[in-house]
Amino acid sequence: MKFIIECLKGIVIGIANAIPGVSGGTMMVSMGIYDKMIESVTGIFKQFKKSVLTLLPYIIGMVIGIVGLSFSITFLLEKYPFQMSLLFIGLILGGLPILTSHVNRKSIRILHVIIFLFAFALIIGLQILGKGTYSDTIIQLSTIQVVKLFFVGVIAAATMVIPGVSGSMMLMLLGYYYPILSLITDFVGALVTFNVPVLLRTCGVLMPFGLGVIIGIFFIAKLIEILLKRFESYTYCGILGLVMASPVAILMSNKIHSVTFGSVITGIIALAIGLTIAHVLGKE
Repeated sequence: MKFIIECLKGIVIGIANAIPGVSGGTMMVSMGIYDKMIESVTGIFKQFKKSVLTLLPYIIGMVIGIVGLSFSITFLLEKYPFQMSLLFIGLILGGLPILTSHVNRKSIRILHVIIFLFAFALIIGLQILGKGTYSDTIIQLSTIQVVKLFFVGVIAAATMVIPGVSGSMMLMLLGYYYPILSLITDFVGALVTFNVPVLLRTCGVLMPFGLGVIIGIFFIAKLIEILLKRFESYTYCGILGLVMASPVAILMSNKIHSVTFGSVITGIIALAIGLTIAHVLGKE
């Protein structure tokens, strides 16, 4: 049962990483597994078996979430942007009690407040930048493109781990979001039909990107681990600022054209579902 619950948490993280404006790191915090995930990633060379066993169900869930959503994300965001926004806002708000428990209110100083406000403003600033114009990159397999894909993977991984910062939004800003999403869809389709030429083409692009993601996750996790050990209260204030800004960033990122009575009702239901999921999955 524990394995299934951890897989479900991984699915939520994977879906969050696939949606622009939503952060997988925020979902980890909301479900109370952020510290455990960071420790498992950074300790993979010291305690390989333990780390792999800890990460395995989450990785399985994330793959299911990312791959599964790659087929439906466009439809969901276009048809139900308001409901999708409130669903993830519910997931975030439902996990706030877990996060605030790490902050000792009696020891809060002016620097804690400054760090919180800076982190909050950073997310809003990135979201405003995301409103700018961008164009999708045409991916043609070459040495230069492989190097670019590797570094794009590193950047995406770093933002996927940091709470409040959307890895998919960064990919969108760089012009790689829809091309990568399309490649994942093509890869899954080719895998099902065993289309070897398409498999080779998609693997040639996804492998350097995936390698960048793995390396990026390790190094940013190591940095966060150091910050949590040396400056725990300040780090959590920064994380709290990132997470608190996430609902605003989500509403800013999704194209909500009009709100009807029906969408409000279904939106409230989606918010309640998100709160419930966060509460249930956040239990240890």
